[in-house]
Amino acid sequence: MEQAAQAAPGDARFGYFFEDLTIGMSAEYGRIINEEEMRLFADLTGDTNPLHFDDDFAEQSRFGGRIVHGMCTAALISTVIGTRMPGPGCIYLSQSLRFTAPVRPGDEVVARAVVDRLIPERRRVEFETTCSVGEQTVLSGRALAQVPSREGPA
Repeated sequence: MEQAAQAAPGDARFGYFFEDLTIGMSAEYGRIINEEEMRLFADLTGDTNPLHFDDDFAEQSRFGGRIVHGMCTAALISTVIGTRMPGPGCIYLSQSLRFTAPVRPGDEVVARAVVDRLIPERRRVEFETTCSVGEQTVLSGRALAQVPSREGPA
């Protein structure tokens, strides 16, 4: 049975400490990705691929219409790990991603991270990560983060 992460305990500058985490804990973040956010993401990254902005071009693609940037969707996982669980103070070390379905402008994406493995000697945590639109998984992967300890630096 998964335990959902609630408000992070402890010092306000930190989220969960390593000692607070257990396998199966999870946290989520949901957001509707609209046209303005897609444009802001393109402005930030320089990714102006017409699949994201040109209806005529995108309709001729295998997606049959415009799609949200994959990395915009993936960035929501960073929000879960960096602000929800473990939260502030953790260091994001790596992320693998597999995009399984497109996200459309206006879709609500829910990013989720589940604690899958604890590595006490390095104070690292491995997560199973997903993003979903409704019941459809649109992205899956794994993440690794280093998490602060109450005992100090590793």
